[in-house]
Amino acid sequence: MTAQLYVVATPIGHLDDISMRALQVLREVALIAAEDTRQSMQLLKHFNINTPLTACHDHNESLKTEAILQQIQAGESVALISDAGTPLISDPGYRLVSAAQQAGIRVTPIPGACAAVAALSAVGLPSDRFTFIGFLPAKALARLKALQDLQHRQETLIFYEAPHRVLDTLQAMNEVFGATRQVGFAREITKTFETIVKKPLHDLINWVSHDLNQQKGEIVLVVSGASEPIPVDQDIDSLLKRLLQDLSVKSATQLAAELTGMKKKLVYQKALAIAQPTTSCEPDEQ
Repeated sequence: MTAQLYVVATPIGHLDDISMRALQVLREVALIAAEDTRQSMQLLKHFNINTPLTACHDHNESLKTEAILQQIQAGESVALISDAGTPLISDPGYRLVSAAQQAGIRVTPIPGACAAVAALSAVGLPSDRFTFIGFLPAKALARLKALQDLQHRQETLIFYEAPHRVLDTLQAMNEVFGATRQVGFAREITKTFETIVKKPLHDLINWVSHDLNQQKGEIVLVVSGASEPIPVDQDIDSLLKRLLQDLSVKSATQLAAELTGMKKKLVYQKALAIAQPTTSCEPDEQ
């Protein structure tokens, strides 16, 4: 093989999901850079692969990158793997791959399992347009803010979530997206207790909260996109004019902001401009 960096996908559960090409590459490279050498050693032992391992994870990737590139430049190929699935997808490897590209080293992907794509393929939600979000922030307020920023996205959204946070995340989604938004719930894909369902958020929360088994393992949430939004640049003024026939500036602002997703402060300024001078002064919007 020409010396290069191979980005190799590994199984996310069922060991038979590794490709023949991936096994060949892992046997023939000089070194395997693994997220967790203990985890990867189990995979290599199963397939009787004796290639040396080195740890390459979030905490040491910057330090390991130079040494790995030097080894490739000296004529020896290296394979990058994560604990499970495709490297770089919510896993380490970006710094190494980016540095290899900048150094003129060939980077070759060896495709295979990816939990996000596997979940999307099976939950029955639109797959023609989707965005992979990955993990949401762990803190409640930051998580809510992140979801609010995604509230009006129309493509399918894919999230990873830790089992101990999944119920909190579903409840936050319910608050932001609404109880009727459809969500595909994929847990332990390809493993013994694989579970794949699709439910409205309200029903999914009720089901997960009453079955502790659904709060265990690796979880992917696939969320349907929002309905067609109001084209705010064209219609916000006409919307406000109609709302102001029956509502105060403050109430019209609140409703228009919810319908369009625009910042409330901007909507309030537009509402004031439309309402003046026919309405009395309103208190400053908070």
